[in-house]
Amino acid sequence: MIIRTLSSLYFRTPILLRLLITVIGAMIFFGVLIRIIEPAIFPTIFDGIWWAFVTGSTVGYGDYVPLSVAGKLTGILLILAGGGIVTFYMATVSSTTIQHEQDLSEGRVAYKGHDHLILVGWNERTRQLIDMMNQYIHHESIVLVDESLHNVPYRKYHLHFIKGNSCIDDTLGRANATSARSIIITSDPSLSEQQADQMSILTTVAAKGINPNAIIITEILTSAQIKNAYRAGATSVIRSNDFMSSLFFHEVYRKDPAEPFQALVTQLSTQQYLEVIPTEELIGESFQSCLVYFMKTEDLLIGIRQDGYVMINPPAETIVKEEDRLITLSALQQ
Repeated sequence: MIIRTLSSLYFRTPILLRLLITVIGAMIFFGVLIRIIEPAIFPTIFDGIWWAFVTGSTVGYGDYVPLSVAGKLTGILLILAGGGIVTFYMATVSSTTIQHEQDLSEGRVAYKGHDHLILVGWNERTRQLIDMMNQYIHHESIVLVDESLHNVPYRKYHLHFIKGNSCIDDTLGRANATSARSIIITSDPSLSEQQADQMSILTTVAAKGINPNAIIITEILTSAQIKNAYRAGATSVIRSNDFMSSLFFHEVYRKDPAEPFQALVTQLSTQQYLEVIPTEELIGESFQSCLVYFMKTEDLLIGIRQDGYVMINPPAETIVKEEDRLITLSALQQ
């Protein structure tokens, strides 16, 4: 019964650990055997085990040499059996390492980390976002989920790739979405706008069901689906088409030498918008006074969130209240 239990446990052990146990067991066996056969040459069992490892690995230091016929026959058996086991173990380790690297690049290895960021969809937007995060946020753990991508050079991009349909629980489970801090869902450029929005909403529903506490940012292309994205559980909806339409308008009707698109891209790539809780010394002061205050810290005060509304460049005499939030533009820190 005990032998059957040990045998079952042995064959359920991972292959690398099972081979390591086999190598160590074989070396101990031959070490004890040579100690019994030639106690004068091998004073201790450890000396015998040392000789077994050195001989079995074909190193052969020559510090211990069996002299009897039985000892030499044991050495021959060790070279034939033990040496083969060691060689097979090293070959297995090498092939397992190569296979693991291939599985990583092809998105077959589940992510085990916590408090990470999940990016759904591989496109130019996510690539540039990853570049920005690597530049400014050095310790962010990123998991990329995509179905169309065949492999990712993980040495070039500091992320963990999961290949699969983002609407399926198994895919999100391999991305460890239950422990994710934030999930960004981008639109699939290979689909029509309507189909891309439907896929984004389905992914939002799946992500919200797995992790209700995660911050979910969903990209929506058509205005008709914005409410559905919020109903599905999106914390924030990025309306990329609305944003691009506004940029096109300003580019067409701009007055030289202003370049609104280039100015905005440069601004967003080097600075960030922040909502700041007003300190006691700012409460009751005018927006103009607060503007001077933030200039001293090299931050630009551009607006205020007051009574549920966002006002950009409000009247200078606007009074800041305790429940207000000040909107500033601050430099990204590398």
